[in-house]
Amino acid sequence: MWISHPDILYINNVFNILVLHGTAAGEQGQPNGDRVQRSPRGAASRQILPAMAQRPWRRTGLKHPSLLALVVLLALALLALSYLPSPPTGDHGRAPLPHVAPAPPAPASLLLAPRPRRDVAVTPCGDKSPSQGAKRHRGKGRRLREQGAPMPSPCVDQPCRWGGSPQEDRLCFGETVPPWLSEDDIQKMELLAHGQVVSKRRVPAHGQVLRIRLHADGDTQPASPGEDCGDGRCGLIKRSTDLYEVVAFHLDRILGLNRSLPAVARRFSSPILPYSYTNGAPRPLIWWAPDIQHLEDTNNDQNSCALGWLQYQEMLRSHNVAPVAGDTACASIQRGEWGRLALFDFLLQVHDRLDRYCCGFEPDASEPCVEEMLHEKCRNPSELFLVHILVRRSAPSRLVFIDNAGRPQQPEAKLNFRLLEGIDSFPETAVATLRSGCLAHRLLKSLYRDQELWESQGGAAGLWPLLQVLERRGQILLQYLQEHNLTVVRDTLH
Repeated sequence: MWISHPDILYINNVFNILVLHGTAAGEQGQPNGDRVQRSPRGAASRQILPAMAQRPWRRTGLKHPSLLALVVLLALALLALSYLPSPPTGDHGRAPLPHVAPAPPAPASLLLAPRPRRDVAVTPCGDKSPSQGAKRHRGKGRRLREQGAPMPSPCVDQPCRWGGSPQEDRLCFGETVPPWLSEDDIQKMELLAHGQVVSKRRVPAHGQVLRIRLHADGDTQPASPGEDCGDGRCGLIKRSTDLYEVVAFHLDRILGLNRSLPAVARRFSSPILPYSYTNGAPRPLIWWAPDIQHLEDTNNDQNSCALGWLQYQEMLRSHNVAPVAGDTACASIQRGEWGRLALFDFLLQVHDRLDRYCCGFEPDASEPCVEEMLHEKCRNPSELFLVHILVRRSAPSRLVFIDNAGRPQQPEAKLNFRLLEGIDSFPETAVATLRSGCLAHRLLKSLYRDQELWESQGGAAGLWPLLQVLERRGQILLQYLQEHNLTVVRDTLH
């Protein structure tokens, strides 16, 4: 510690004041006369000593020199304390953060990473708070530039604060219905979320899936359990671990694909349903499309047309619409549909449609494709077939995306790029959304419409890790487009 010249002068002034004060006290307490002083040999001799020649500790009236030293040292100590920094109040000199109760646990299908603190302000467009996130944001951009990936544009959507309270979330996300959700989407979501369950039916070859019939309060027709689902008032209840399908539906609408079926999260309490469906856990409920075409072959009824991998690749290379002669269902599918499907499946890492054999990555031993010995067929491409290639009778030129649960936990090292093989163009609206940097923000705004999912996952803070995974995969896909010089085509069919 260094003491400046003014501080030395200050100490000297304090000392002089103490001396003068002590001198006055000494003069009042002793007679102004002769003093007796012994000689060095011990002989006493009277000497007249002038006042200025007296010892300083006698002049001050103090009884011992150590007391004066203590006063000076105390003054120095007080001055030194004024130069010391304020003591730390937490780890590494920072004040400890207030304790925040953790958000309720999420199902394993959606839990990707530790949830961020609910009291941290994070703008939903991907920008972090200025004081804490700017450095991390620049670091992420540096990594993307080093990899050659195109940088996303700053999100032009109005940022807002979320995670503080339900009122703030409502102001941030619930002002208006997102424009990518149509009126028909909203009506179907209302039916799925609030319709009364009037009947149930098992779906063949799908043990944990129930098809239920619903009756809305505003329906003019009475509820009839015996009716089929031709009027569009049915839904499929799936496993609670398939809640990712609800996110997939909103992703499909935000990207402008419009190929998946409406889906909501719902807790069931109807006595009609088995107990395992009414135990309080939210499950995805998918709208049942009554006019989906299915092959009559019971071994291949999850397709509208039979399509092998080699035929699919040949169709993409030759720009031919009909991969199979005489197959009217496949012949009616527009070429641009395959680009939509590949983009959607890559973001969600859905393998069942284009790569159910897991040929595009090294699967774990617990993967169904390994347990069912499907992965071994990758050595013979002629034995590989596509699954869930479906169309509706009302729109035979458009694919229908079903079973979209995907793999939110799939690591980047195992991303399946085989899903993109043969695709040379992607839809313009979807690519523009990925480039905008607003995918995560728009997903939050859209998912807020599903309050059951929102609350079960801990709100925006609980969903944020999942949305960051989708945002990151979108940037990887943009990098793939750039490296392979792929084109973007205007959407001509909706």
